[in-house]
Amino acid sequence: KAVVSTQSTGESINSRLALVMKSGKFTIGYRSTLKSIRQGKSKLIIIANNTPALRKSEIEYYCMLAKVGVHHYSGSNIDLGTACGKYFRVGCLCITDPGDSDIIRSMPSE
Repeated sequence: KAVVSTQSTGESINSRLALVMKSGKFTIGYRSTLKSIRQGKSKLIIIANNTPALRKSEIEYYCMLAKVGVHHYSGSNIDLGTACGKYFRVGCLCITDPGDSDIIRSMPSE
């Protein structure tokens, strides 16, 4: 049963992410993510599961200081890139404006 629930949340994440890509504002990549956290523009950070531990912990630390939510994406950076509709790998991305999506309201429950 637990596997089914994680699968459904994975699907909902992907559909919400697609909506953000269409209607919202976001930055892709480690350096631009850190920049937007520092500037206080970020609302939610999504990190792929195969991001190096040091990089992941650094982003989490920045988010903790800036009081920004972090979501650990269940797939690899290849899967995250595909979910964003890109043809390249995405290690981490920062959502600055969710647009029509309710992704930010839905994340804290997890």
